[in-house]
Amino acid sequence: MLDDRAVSAEGRWSAERAWAWWRAQPWQVGCNFVPSSAGSQLEMWQAATWDPETIDRELGWAADLGLNLVRVYLHDLLWEHEREGFLERLDSFLGIAERRGLRMLAVFFDDVWDPEPRPGPQREPHPGRHNSIWVKSPGVPALRAYPDDSALRARLEEYVHGVVAAFAADPRIFAWDLYNEPGGNTPRQEAVGRACLPLLRDVFDWARAAGPEQPLTSGLWWNPLEPVDPEIHRVQLERSDIVSFHDYGPIEPLEALCDGLAALTGRPLLCTEYLARQLRSRFETHLPAFRARGIGAVHWGLVSGRSQTIHPWWSWLDEKPGPEPEVWFHDVLRVDGTPFDPAETAFLRRFLVEGRA
Repeated sequence: MLDDRAVSAEGRWSAERAWAWWRAQPWQVGCNFVPSSAGSQLEMWQAATWDPETIDRELGWAADLGLNLVRVYLHDLLWEHEREGFLERLDSFLGIAERRGLRMLAVFFDDVWDPEPRPGPQREPHPGRHNSIWVKSPGVPALRAYPDDSALRARLEEYVHGVVAAFAADPRIFAWDLYNEPGGNTPRQEAVGRACLPLLRDVFDWARAAGPEQPLTSGLWWNPLEPVDPEIHRVQLERSDIVSFHDYGPIEPLEALCDGLAALTGRPLLCTEYLARQLRSRFETHLPAFRARGIGAVHWGLVSGRSQTIHPWWSWLDEKPGPEPEVWFHDVLRVDGTPFDPAETAFLRRFLVEGRA
């Protein structure tokens, strides 16, 4: 049994408990993962497009690079329309990942890209456009109806509680990332802003009520296109057991951010998104800084595919499809497993695999 100082009145882990848990883990280094055959959360998990063969092959490549963690997005519509099958596929994914030596950081909600998600067949990606068919969860119409729509609120609560409860004691789950970039915006779309706050507060309560043995978090993001409301960051900081954040900038401001967050929070830190080569966010500069500080590091993307995240964010501003960029924005490997940059993957293996030997 934990002593009374292990959690707050709201159930949040104490800093001491968070550090005891963190120090029992190996250094966490991984990638945001969607198989190359899927362009969205729905394509990854729906029965019609579920692709375990590609998942197994590509997770094998991740392990070969020295990664031990994959951050993977779920979606509330999967719970609504394919509940039993979705849980079975999630369990299958965890089994595949475990055999490859990987654990999962699961993401529930997301305020980025397409504002109106729909189940079923997804549209084809717009050629040359970054994340052109990725979808928000639960989406802008749902957030505008929330929390007044009692049926919607009950459905989302059941989704979060049901998934967490099913895997609350499962060691294959590393942690629960409850809400990605709350309040975020999408090119050509109105920012979500404070409309996310009721759901952001509730999702922490729902996940805690399911009794997870894993920690909870929601990643801080300083949006250069649309400043995030300070209240959003306050809720994230006050509710997270371990503190996660996103940073796509060069090394000098990243180091300042890491040191500032460490001093501010006094909790373990995990960067759950980085790697934007064209913005000077790179493995060779960033991974040594993360490891020196004991901060977990999860970069964006593994295999170039339907997500098209080799193209930069600003590809949304181009109507005509662009060619493959000379320097990829995200991602590491082509669909046949060969690297975009052999020197880069050689660095990863040297730093991550040989460095552990």
